[in-house]
Amino acid sequence: MALSETQLMLSVGLIEKDLNGDTLWVWCYPSVSTELREVLLRKCCLTLDSIVLHTFVFGQHCRTWYYISTVDVQEPTVLKKVTHFSIVITAKDFNPEKYAAFTRVLCRMYTKHGSPVKMMEGYISVLTKGICQSDENGSFLIKDYDVRNAYLSGSVKDVVSQFGMETIILYTALMLKKRIIIYHPRVEALLEFTRALPALTWHRKDWSILHPYVHLEDRELENLRSCTGYVAGFVDPEVINRSDLFDVFVNLPDSEITISQHAKEVMAMGKLHKEIGHFIVQSAEDNDRTDAQVIKDISAKTKEILTNLVSLAKEGEDAKLTLETLKQRHFPPATENFLFHLAAAEQLLKI
Repeated sequence: MALSETQLMLSVGLIEKDLNGDTLWVWCYPSVSTELREVLLRKCCLTLDSIVLHTFVFGQHCRTWYYISTVDVQEPTVLKKVTHFSIVITAKDFNPEKYAAFTRVLCRMYTKHGSPVKMMEGYISVLTKGICQSDENGSFLIKDYDVRNAYLSGSVKDVVSQFGMETIILYTALMLKKRIIIYHPRVEALLEFTRALPALTWHRKDWSILHPYVHLEDRELENLRSCTGYVAGFVDPEVINRSDLFDVFVNLPDSEITISQHAKEVMAMGKLHKEIGHFIVQSAEDNDRTDAQVIKDISAKTKEILTNLVSLAKEGEDAKLTLETLKQRHFPPATENFLFHLAAAEQLLKI
């Protein structure tokens, strides 16, 4: 096992809700910054007045991934003054299944022993050996969780099933590194949908664009604004009024996609988009094709577009594309527009 794989974890922390209804950050190892603690307290469901138990949530803040498992304490227990608790792991990598499994093991340890010592031992064991073994609390083996599987766990077929030909809007926005905001009141639905979107641009394998669970809080929005393009999820319906934050807005409960006024020119659709859209829908609606095969199909289509773009760029100086080169080809306006902005996104444009 590569040593670096065990070094992706950054910290483990514990948040508790006591009998008085107070939620406190009670322990962490080795450390978590004050700013990140505030964000994590907001993300765990224990600070809400009415407890809606989200057993597992994940997200990203300032390039740090967080994974939170929350437990409702049941009798009999050694945790006499605690009604609920959350185990939080922060890490450098996107791998929800891996950290869901590990936080579940740590939750069982804390429920049984009521002390963070055992959790710290388990954490250090995974950090140093890549394994946490326990007969009573279950075992966890880091090498069981390949990052490629994490990338493929979201369902592109479900996205296409919900949005059909409009999926081309999402594909175009992702290809051009635009800002996509998704709204759904249920965080679980948000996490499931948003994590699938980066797979539409598989050639980049870039899940750092994913911010699946964001609140309308200044620091979180500041972090979001520092990113070029993103896929961001919100449970607050107020986000629809924040057109400064998005180029494309997805209302998941209503299955509606809206392109903001300022992005309409860049996102103009033409014959090429229609062809790609039909291709995506055809592949996704084939019951014999798995999600992985659909992603492979879309990736092959993307590669075809990029190969053409690179060959056009090679005609120019320094293998870079210019608007003049594009205009000489007499593409339809929407195609020319798309290729121009795609060249910019792929750093093939001569500035």
